[in-house]
Amino acid sequence: MLKLIASLDEFKGQWRAFKRLSRDQLSQLKKVATIESIGSSTRIEGSKLSDQQVATLLSGLKIQEFRSRDEEEVAGYAAAMDMVFESFEHISVTENHIRQLHRTLLQYSGKDERHRGDYKSLDNHVAAFDEHGKELGIVFETASPFETPFAMKRLVDWVIEAERDGDLHPLLVTGIFVVWFLAIHPFQDGNGRLSRVLTTLLLLRYGYSYVPYASLESVIEENKEFYYKALRKTQSTLRGNTPDWGSWLVYFLRCLVRQKENLNAKIRIEQNRVEASSPLAAAVIQMLDDTDRITLAEAVKATGGNRNTLKAKISELVDAGLLTRHGRGRGVYYTRGKFEPEN
Repeated sequence: MLKLIASLDEFKGQWRAFKRLSRDQLSQLKKVATIESIGSSTRIEGSKLSDQQVATLLSGLKIQEFRSRDEEEVAGYAAAMDMVFESFEHISVTENHIRQLHRTLLQYSGKDERHRGDYKSLDNHVAAFDEHGKELGIVFETASPFETPFAMKRLVDWVIEAERDGDLHPLLVTGIFVVWFLAIHPFQDGNGRLSRVLTTLLLLRYGYSYVPYASLESVIEENKEFYYKALRKTQSTLRGNTPDWGSWLVYFLRCLVRQKENLNAKIRIEQNRVEASSPLAAAVIQMLDDTDRITLAEAVKATGGNRNTLKAKISELVDAGLLTRHGRGRGVYYTRGKFEPEN
């Protein structure tokens, strides 16, 4: 766990310290990741919509005419994610905010209108079903409706205390919060989707600002079998004296590392695309393989390129994170980008 956390924190520091891609490139990465997250998170809970269908639905969302519950869930998840992305700094983990996110998540679902934002009034134990939809038995007993308000208060109080004391790493706080939240299963429906929205909220609040640009939900969907196994293994020990936190936390941290690695790969693709888009850009990169720094004048002399064209290409390379600009005016020079995606 320490190695996984160290890897994530190193990337977190790199991301905050240096701008890797242009605003347009980041915007496109975020758009793709958001569609992947919405599609994956709703499919984990049984939706059948593909990422392409999700993208098509979101592009015409102003119409707000839904043909199925799957579409309602996709629209609600998109609204909840937008709220988190735009306002995470102002959404602390309180019961009121959790309820509000639940209302947003289910806002388009007519079936859920009566219980949006309200804790459950009926038992919602996690059951297993066969291929025909017949219940095979209870997999996990969640908190009862009577226990839920007390359990949620304890959970929120624990997060506040953990953040104040600082004894636990924020990634462990996030992982423990998620597994307890799902063990309580506080709402009649939407708990799985809401848990993933809350995961993103906590990660952003704890400074992992790269999270919107790569989908954690798609990683979980790819490893759904292990997701449920790790979740149940830890949840089955929560009522005892020695909970098995390791099963869930190791899985959770590995998913976060895979999310980070996926983002690394996308960054490399974008950077290679910029580098390959122009022979002049490639020539400038080649120069820095042989020297520590270059100036615009040196690049013009070495490549024979037009000064204004080279200046524009170098700016593109800076925006892409392949070069770093130093100094001002005539003293400007360039070095290799500080951030290099991992192999």
